Amino acid sequence: MKASTVNQPGIKKVGVKNTTISRTSAWKKIRKHWQLYFLVAIPLVFLITFKYVPMAGIVIAFKDYSVVKGIAGSDWVGMKYFKYFFDSPNFALLIKNTLGLSIYGLIVGFICPIILALALNEVANARFKKFVQTVTYAPYFISTVIMVSIIILFLSPSAGLINNILGFFGIEAKNFLGNPAYFKSIYVWSDVWQNTGYATIIYLAALAGVDTELYEAAKVDGANRFQKIMNVDIPGIMPIIIVLLILNVGNIMSLGFEKIYLLQNPLNINSSEVIATYVYKVGLLGANFSFAAAVGLFNSIVNFILIISANSISKRFSSSSLW
Repeated sequence: MKASTVNQPGIKKVGVKNTTISRTSAWKKIRKHWQLYFLVAIPLVFLITFKYVPMAGIVIAFKDYSVVKGIAGSDWVGMKYFKYFFDSPNFALLIKNTLGLSIYGLIVGFICPIILALALNEVANARFKKFVQTVTYAPYFISTVIMVSIIILFLSPSAGLINNILGFFGIEAKNFLGNPAYFKSIYVWSDVWQNTGYATIIYLAALAGVDTELYEAAKVDGANRFQKIMNVDIPGIMPIIIVLLILNVGNIMSLGFEKIYLLQNPLNINSSEVIATYVYKVGLLGANFSFAAAVGLFNSIVNFILIISANSISKRFSSSSLW
């Protein structure tokens, strides 16, 4: 008993000494490579300031927020604004339009970049490949407002390029943006045109990392181009495909507000009214900030559940996942 009593303080001293040494060595590493830590610190501060700190404002979703009283002084109302949103006569339509646009865009917008990347990877002419990349990347750098203006001009019933082509073949002009049946396709395919080229970058980078010996083995086995794509290229980029798919599924309720709002008009409102535009009109324009926060929190919870579910399914059926 005495020996253990004598040794116990010694053990503590050694532990404290080791901790001090490790801290000293850590500070030496930081001072030595301070430039790298500074580069990491900038995005970290940005992330904390604009992503984590504002999370404290979620509390207004459960309060009857008043600008005069402030967040702390506003009265608690519990789930009032969540019930208000769920009981709204527009709830079913909003969910239908939001999910319809998201799933349509996910299917089309996710597959197109993969196909384009696989096609570009097969192009042997370097100049032609660069030309195609430039042409497909360019729309990504066009602002949303200009993109919507281009779409409206192209689809104009009187002077639009599409209706002029239809008129040349004797087909009657159509008001595409005035017909709710066309809105989803206009939104999704214009999004594909704008984003597909830029989205291929990560797939091209993944294809560049595929082992060249696999291509040589496929060539020796007599595989044609299609067989090489199916048996070498796609398995080589499959981990990237799965990770990006999980991330896209996690954003399925988060549609871009600006483009939908700018394309929206009274004639296509039944197809174009989504959660984001509804919250803007009812919550922000109507200064009902608690309602806007409640719907935003609902969206975030749904996206969180979706990304957790997609990741769990991926872990079960494949070797790739986010965590």
